[in-house]
Amino acid sequence: MAAAATGFDVPRFRDWLAEATGEAADVSVTPIRGGGSCEMFRVDRLGRAWVVRRAPLATVSDTAHQVIREARIMETLGTAGIAVPTVLARSDDPTILGAPFFVMSYVDGGVIRRDGLPEALLADPSSHGLIGEQLIDTLIALHSVDWTGTALAELSHPQGFLPRQVDRWLAQLAGYRARELDGVDELAGWLRANLPADGDLTVMHGDYKLDNVIWAPAPPPRIACVVDFEMTTVGDPLIDLAWAMIFWPEEGNPIALGSPDVPHGMDRAHCQTPDQLIQRYAEATGRDLSRFDWYQVFSAWKLAIVLEASYAKFLRGESRNPIHEFFGPVIDELLSRARRFAQ
Repeated sequence: MAAAATGFDVPRFRDWLAEATGEAADVSVTPIRGGGSCEMFRVDRLGRAWVVRRAPLATVSDTAHQVIREARIMETLGTAGIAVPTVLARSDDPTILGAPFFVMSYVDGGVIRRDGLPEALLADPSSHGLIGEQLIDTLIALHSVDWTGTALAELSHPQGFLPRQVDRWLAQLAGYRARELDGVDELAGWLRANLPADGDLTVMHGDYKLDNVIWAPAPPPRIACVVDFEMTTVGDPLIDLAWAMIFWPEEGNPIALGSPDVPHGMDRAHCQTPDQLIQRYAEATGRDLSRFDWYQVFSAWKLAIVLEASYAKFLRGESRNPIHEFFGPVIDELLSRARRFAQ
């Protein structure tokens, strides 16, 4: 039994997992880089690999790190046939690992990043059109889940979802705003004045994009599972679609994932435009996208606000992370992009 993870009580966890599963066994634990705002650890046990996702040990926002909520949502989606990691066990007892956590299956595969595709997807450039198709078709499946009578109905507040979004994100910005952001208040006014009538209410991932899906370890491109359900709720599905497209490769997009402009990016001839993928979604779902400009404005505006939190830390000298410095011009470009969508 090896413990290479700081702050992880391996014996305590081993005993808890034995009780939870009814099977005693040694475990080895190693930290995993990534995981966003939560901590991740790989657990090897009885010849299988699992992942522990633990809430941060430091004091954090109650609404952003509810890992037990996330586990319940994954259980619901897995039952509905969505490709998600299998939740083995969960606990909100802080005496075990210091914070709530859950254990899920380890899914082998790769992730598409800003610097390109995982190696397995590079072998056949002619198959890269499947990346966009898989991204959209998986989103369509997620939006088709019947959430009524499930944990999602209990954990979400769907009524009035869209009207409260602008005030919610402005309140978030107020907590760290330290500079003038060109157009952020004017765009908030535009969003309020042009709010679409209430649309469909579906499962909404909340952070759906190319690097929140794991791709199967062998070609052709296939999504092995969707991950990161911290922000998942019942809401307007078109927010998910617009959010995914903010990160899709397009000329002049500094945050594109897997762009043909990077050495290991998608093949340019087989990388769809955002409009082509949006059309694929519209044709498959039959949803009215005549007001999709609002969702595009909102998504670019919201992402600028989200990134400003990290850039504000850099400006205050609280972060030396170069990516946080990089966010400064990205935020300006996102607000400019939002203004173009609003025209």
